[in-house]
Amino acid sequence: MNILHICAYSWDIGGPPRIIYDYTSVQAPQGEKITILTPMSEGDVLYTTAPGVRVVQVKRHWFAKYFPEFSPGLYQYLREHGNEYDVIHIHGIWHFGSVAPFFVKLRAKKVITIHGLLDRWTLKHGYWKKKVMTWLIQKRLLKKTPLILINNQREYEDVKRYLGYQHPNVQIIPNGLRISEYQNLPAKGTFRRQHQIGDHQQLVLFLSRLHIKKGLDILLPAFQLLRQSHPHAVLVLAGPDDGYLPEIQQFIETHQLQKSIILPGMLIKTDKLAAFADADVFTLPSYSEGFSVAAMEALTCGVPSVLTDHVGFSDYLRSYEAANISDTTVESVRDGLAYMLDHPDEAARMARNAQRMISEVCDINVVANRVLDAYYQLVPQQV
Repeated sequence: MNILHICAYSWDIGGPPRIIYDYTSVQAPQGEKITILTPMSEGDVLYTTAPGVRVVQVKRHWFAKYFPEFSPGLYQYLREHGNEYDVIHIHGIWHFGSVAPFFVKLRAKKVITIHGLLDRWTLKHGYWKKKVMTWLIQKRLLKKTPLILINNQREYEDVKRYLGYQHPNVQIIPNGLRISEYQNLPAKGTFRRQHQIGDHQQLVLFLSRLHIKKGLDILLPAFQLLRQSHPHAVLVLAGPDDGYLPEIQQFIETHQLQKSIILPGMLIKTDKLAAFADADVFTLPSYSEGFSVAAMEALTCGVPSVLTDHVGFSDYLRSYEAANISDTTVESVRDGLAYMLDHPDEAARMARNAQRMISEVCDINVVANRVLDAYYQLVPQQV
């Protein structure tokens, strides 16, 4: 089968490139022909690709600041090469790449993964742009999509609410990861030494894009309150800026937290694993996620975690008792962090449960083949 993924495939985007990498690292060795079509701007760093996977880079147009990912080159590629593919897998909505394939007459079956972009929080932010796009085209095209992939039951309800009816072909498939990549972590103390964090200090790790939807407006004051009972705690906010860095810097300056909040930027590969190895607790108090890759990574590494109902798999977390689930309030996040730091045995029990959950639910070998099976259901003659 010839498969085309459409996604902004760069390191600063967050979860979708990682998800595509994991899918394709399983599917390509099975003989599937896979291409990733990605808009890129000057300075973007292409995400790692799995062996045998081809990447086509097209230039992101300046108009993309008004219509995300707008690229005449992307449209031109679809016109010239779109009919070479059996399946076109579109990642996310509200961007040019999610509508362009519908403007070209193609034989390929289209698949859209929502990635959490129809939840109430996301629809409320940028409301009028989304309202106009819904009215013009987005809802109509989503109705025409042969297959919609989602991660959880909450997204199922989001799609139904948005469309106004139940789409006939929606499949719930969780995200997955390659567990073996997280089994040999760097030696403990590596990250702490790099950032002058003492062994006596309790390290709270946030690892994601620095964006308002990640709950940073909750986490910052929650951490400030936490320091009243845990004065040696350190908060590491690791990730690329996505619009919220100035607010973080202002908060640090206003409350004189220069020695207690560390901004190491985006961490990848060994540096990221070193941060997980040294963290006492991981937190992602997000308002909106499809199925958080960062949270999955932390849980796979055995880091006790404080998460919210909005990370995309809280139903699994609750059934496995795999994390502390907080509300999206300052006090609840503070209480969750304090509990995990003050009850290390219980935190360790949850961490073990989380690793069992990941192995049973999120193994990429299972998940990627479920996605591939969904493709073949659309294109049965390829079997």
